[in-house]
Amino acid sequence: MSRRALRRLRGEQRGQEPLGPDALQFVLPDDDDAEEEGPKQGSGGRRPGGAGKEGVRVNNRFELINIEDLEDDLVVNGERSDCALPDSVSSGNKGRAQRGNPEAKQDEDEAKAGFPEQENGLEDIDRILERIEDSSGFSHPGPPPLNSRKHVLYVEHRPRQRQRVYPKCTWLTTPKSTWPRYSKPGLSMRLLESKKGLSFFAFEHNEEYQQAQHKFLVAVESMEPNNIVVLLQTSPYHVDSLLQLSDACRFQEDQEMARDLIERALYSMECAFHPLFSLTSGTCRLDYRRPENRSFYLALYKQMSFLEKRGCPRTALEYCKLILSLEPDEDPLCMLLLIDHLALRARNYEYLIHLFQEWEAHRNLSQLPNFAFSVPLAYFLLSQQTDLPEHELTSARQQASLLIQQALTMFPGALMPLLECCSVRPDATVANHRFFGPDAEISQPPALSQLVSLYLGRSHFLWKDPTTMSWLEENVRAVLQAVDAGDPAVEACENRRKVLYQRAPRNIHRHVILSEIKEAVAALPSDVTTQSVMGFDPLPPLDTIYSYVRPERLSPVSHGNTIALFFRSLLPNYTTEERLEEGVAGGPNRNQGLIRLMLALRDMMANFHFNDLEVPREDNPEGEGDWD
Repeated sequence: MSRRALRRLRGEQRGQEPLGPDALQFVLPDDDDAEEEGPKQGSGGRRPGGAGKEGVRVNNRFELINIEDLEDDLVVNGERSDCALPDSVSSGNKGRAQRGNPEAKQDEDEAKAGFPEQENGLEDIDRILERIEDSSGFSHPGPPPLNSRKHVLYVEHRPRQRQRVYPKCTWLTTPKSTWPRYSKPGLSMRLLESKKGLSFFAFEHNEEYQQAQHKFLVAVESMEPNNIVVLLQTSPYHVDSLLQLSDACRFQEDQEMARDLIERALYSMECAFHPLFSLTSGTCRLDYRRPENRSFYLALYKQMSFLEKRGCPRTALEYCKLILSLEPDEDPLCMLLLIDHLALRARNYEYLIHLFQEWEAHRNLSQLPNFAFSVPLAYFLLSQQTDLPEHELTSARQQASLLIQQALTMFPGALMPLLECCSVRPDATVANHRFFGPDAEISQPPALSQLVSLYLGRSHFLWKDPTTMSWLEENVRAVLQAVDAGDPAVEACENRRKVLYQRAPRNIHRHVILSEIKEAVAALPSDVTTQSVMGFDPLPPLDTIYSYVRPERLSPVSHGNTIALFFRSLLPNYTTEERLEEGVAGGPNRNQGLIRLMLALRDMMANFHFNDLEVPREDNPEGEGDWD
């Protein structure tokens, strides 16, 4: 970095003082003038009687135009410029820096001492900028910390560096140079309405994108992934094709390609965002009943799953909050069954407790087994931290014990499977007790068993810590004492279980299918498992809002008879046309179908032929003699 750039960063400007009339000295090329000026000047090049300013000797007046740039030794792309200063200019600048201006010399020494160069001769620009910002009091703006005043659906975002290759700066993913060149695929977003501080948006498909969507549905019905690959060659940013092909790659253990396809789908949808659509505010809504919006939900969910598997639970938590903020009332993907797990993995205990306190009154989160067990675990893990005051640690420990006892009373059938998943052998007193014994797991409703299996299959490893298991054992014994004492809360919880968990809603079934947890999938009801589930749209809502309808595919033999179907199987190009003219009930058109059948049969029989046995060739057949 040049001295000129350093002065600009410091806020200093050079040359603010006015130049005197003797500051610059022009040397004319005439020999007589050169001889006259020679004896008048001193050895240092200073004009006699000057006002302290040293003149700059130049041979050409046009050299004064870029004299400021030349004297600063600009560095371009890490290398010094090849432009050389004239001897007179360089000597004048050097003399001025050493003799005429001691302050400039001091600044230069400080710059050399404060900003050392690296081994390759270049200055550490980042270190220079940090020191200048520290001295000036400025700092980089970062994401605000999440506290109790923030909305629970506020999404924290870490700003990315702007990509210079791509014109649009994206938040969800970083475009890659290996992707096809982006061109608008016909996907857009429009604002439907704004009311009560909320903005409702919807994705839209133009006519070209609708044609690609119809081709995609045909390719899915063919059950051949190569057809989707062919479609992506013509429409490389078709979202549903990318989602479906990602599932195919994931089933074939190609995780890298599957993740790359999901990122490309997110990039395609982010480029179609409305200017007012915000990912972090928590006030933008997308209706899941619209098929165009479902692709965005599923792409976010799959990206969140990849992030969790890669060991990025904090980022996965922000994706989960984003999905929940798009439609928090309906929660079509039932993210409330997952957000507690990600918060515990990210060690963001305060957020989980804050969410529980905010939504318990109107959402009854304690009736979900995952929240009933995760919130007391968050309180307990928070009480194990040493950087909190003693009274806060004691309060968190007491709250954790109270909530875990309520959870064990409400869901007694979850204890024995939890201990089995953690490879812990329970005490004989607990295993043989009627409240926690085998009857507790068998007697619970199927919908509740599905929720318990989902929670244990996902979060059981969080309970394996010996300290956590000892704390759980203490509270189990306290619950057994309350049961033996005839606590009325035990009977109230039993009656509540029989009423609340009759049948799981459709969004929970959709979440179980997307989670792919074997224990939970095995507990799905038969009416769900017998349906055909597509990866790009699992269990669509029953009240779907269609903006356009797929045209019906007319089969040429849909109304044909048995003979026509037989000939169709032999000759795929055969079609029957049995349309009668209006007003004609009989006539030659009645036998037209039969005539076509006879012609097709005759054509088929004419194509039958037998290959004759190959006759051995003679060495010198007739007619193939030597040329004379």
